[in-house]
Amino acid sequence: MATFPEYIAQNEERDGVRFSWNVWPSSRLEATRMVVPVAALFTPLRERTDLPPIQYEPVLCSRATCRAVLNPLCQVDYRAKLWACNFCYQRNQFPPSYAGISEVNQPAELLPQFSTIEYVVQRGPQMPLVFLYVVDTCMEDEDLQALKESLQMSLSLLPPTALVGLITFGRMVQVHELGCEGISKSYVFRGTKDLNAKQLQEMLGLTKPAAAQGRGPQAAPQPLSNRFLQPVQKIDMNLTDLLGELQRDPWPVTQGKRPLRSLGVAMSIAVGLLECTFPNTGARIMTFIGGPATQGPGMVVGDELKTPIRSWHDIEKDNAKFMKKATKHYESLAIRASTNGHIIDIYACALDQTGLLEMKCCSNHTGGYMVMADSFNTSLFKQTFQRVFTKDVQGSFKMAFAATLEVKTSREIKVSGAIGPCVSLSAKGPCVSENEIGTGGTCQWKICGLDPATTLALYFEVVNQHNAPIPQGGRGAIQFVTQYQHSSGQRRIRVTTTARNWADAQTQIQSIAASFDQEAAAILMARLAVYRAETEEGPDVLRWLDRQLIRLFMFHLRRSPFLQVFNNSPDESSYYRHQFNRQDLTQALIMIQPVLYAYSFNGPPEPVLLDSSSILPDRILLMDTFFQILIYHGETVAQWRKAGYQDMAEYENFRHLLQAPVDDAQELLHTRFPMPRYIDTEHGGSQARFLLSKVNPSQTHNNMYAWGQESGAPILTDDVSLQVFMDHLKKLAVSSAA
Repeated sequence: MATFPEYIAQNEERDGVRFSWNVWPSSRLEATRMVVPVAALFTPLRERTDLPPIQYEPVLCSRATCRAVLNPLCQVDYRAKLWACNFCYQRNQFPPSYAGISEVNQPAELLPQFSTIEYVVQRGPQMPLVFLYVVDTCMEDEDLQALKESLQMSLSLLPPTALVGLITFGRMVQVHELGCEGISKSYVFRGTKDLNAKQLQEMLGLTKPAAAQGRGPQAAPQPLSNRFLQPVQKIDMNLTDLLGELQRDPWPVTQGKRPLRSLGVAMSIAVGLLECTFPNTGARIMTFIGGPATQGPGMVVGDELKTPIRSWHDIEKDNAKFMKKATKHYESLAIRASTNGHIIDIYACALDQTGLLEMKCCSNHTGGYMVMADSFNTSLFKQTFQRVFTKDVQGSFKMAFAATLEVKTSREIKVSGAIGPCVSLSAKGPCVSENEIGTGGTCQWKICGLDPATTLALYFEVVNQHNAPIPQGGRGAIQFVTQYQHSSGQRRIRVTTTARNWADAQTQIQSIAASFDQEAAAILMARLAVYRAETEEGPDVLRWLDRQLIRLFMFHLRRSPFLQVFNNSPDESSYYRHQFNRQDLTQALIMIQPVLYAYSFNGPPEPVLLDSSSILPDRILLMDTFFQILIYHGETVAQWRKAGYQDMAEYENFRHLLQAPVDDAQELLHTRFPMPRYIDTEHGGSQARFLLSKVNPSQTHNNMYAWGQESGAPILTDDVSLQVFMDHLKKLAVSSAA
């Protein structure tokens, strides 16, 4: 019998699922007493090299309200060729193609090792991939040049059949025609007036998609958009030249003013163009922004430089005059894009804020990427953008389009909601709970953009009554059905069916307690806290979190940028929360509680506590916060480095010591998406603040001379330390008020 940690790891590896509890309380009453709900972190497209897609369609339960997929938990009568659905107990006939099945000749979907299985759906035409670049031209020449080079590079990474379009914007918005040989032709729109899809369709002379679809299923949709969206193989040279010739926005910018940037209209036209030509088909709108929108719908700040863009202080005082209107504009675009299965990526590269707070819904609701950097000329942007086009072993992009996730559950449990890059499809069903958590009231969600790391948090409610005991040995089952458009153009369905034992909390509390997955529970509660932080007052969320009584992770979560907005701009907070709500468990844990490694002459590199006592003069520390990779040289090491000992032959071991953390940091920088910021600092360096702000301040200026201790570095802070926090939790745990 495997231990629980082994069982949890094995399930995560096979199915991409981590539950907060791996044995479930058998009644609603007992489940509510457990504080942490039954919930799961689910990675729909977790990479598996041993999972070849099956070239036939899944077998579904015949009951209209169920439609669960045949899986290893179903009971099968091989003689009568019948199977009983493990969700609704309906008896179903196998289709004729299964006539040859027997106990020794089972189809893959009945084998226990295929609790996750992927089907290729043959019906319907294969759709091309669509990429629409929306490019800001109001930026410095150096920045624009770097961006143009990155865009030209991306063309060489796209498959030849992929369709590409280009929209540029400054004070005006230009939609470029790509079919003209030798002449660059574009339609120019005013940046202050919004257009709906119908107006855009008439102005650009686009064929109605309905008319094109009426020609039967063979009619490929390319002719609809042949002027604005063209196959890469046809216009590669033209578009490369066109990008190379892009100039800064020609409108003069007077001193003390910001350039007029019509971002809101440009995004609206991009959404409208795809809405008219490729409805309900996977497509990516890739938006590159060099500053905030300063005119038209979606503007977040005026053009006067003396008026700064809104801060958290302004928002609290209700002094952000453009915020509500802009947010409403971008929310309407996010709804239109997600309805049609279109992804909106935002690459915001500027030293000041660009309006991510208002635009966050565009990426959050469509499963798009959000990347934040200081400039398009940084390796952070260049490498991250290149990694968007990473390919798998088969040479297909590691991205999926226009996905839907459906959750089916046993009768004793219902789904309360999901938190992640998804929108509700408002599908009511027997397994939908009345208590909503996150995006609830449905058992189906739309995820326009998926990659192998995209992870959703799903929350469940045990609905079985206390007086209706579940038979001994009973199991609760949950099935996740993900339908998506593969980057090869195929429609695929990935089905994951998982089950856990029920236990009576009054007699088997030990086995329920042993099944608790602290890491998964911490992330699930953290996602819930971040979701609440978006809609509620900060102190209320922290008080709620303290009552959950999970130490360590929660101590660091309270201090993290996901809940603390102090010292972060609204854009930064939106960016951090966006990343946290889509990454898998391992990365999310690093975000909450950064990892600290120590390098010294005393032995090999070792993980150390995220504590001020770990900062010693003869140590080098490597800290990974997910967003930053930081190398910190202790006081003595920094002095040796300044003296140049590493260049002397007799101190070769010191050179190796300096190089070891750099090599480890490079490995992390090469694999992570988005690429982290790399910081090299030392004792007393200005950037050492990044390390000092993350460690637990066990030694501060208040207690640094206590007990005559000299180990570690004191932190000048009024923050409470982990020990004080723990003492408070212990009091809270035993007080009657808790």
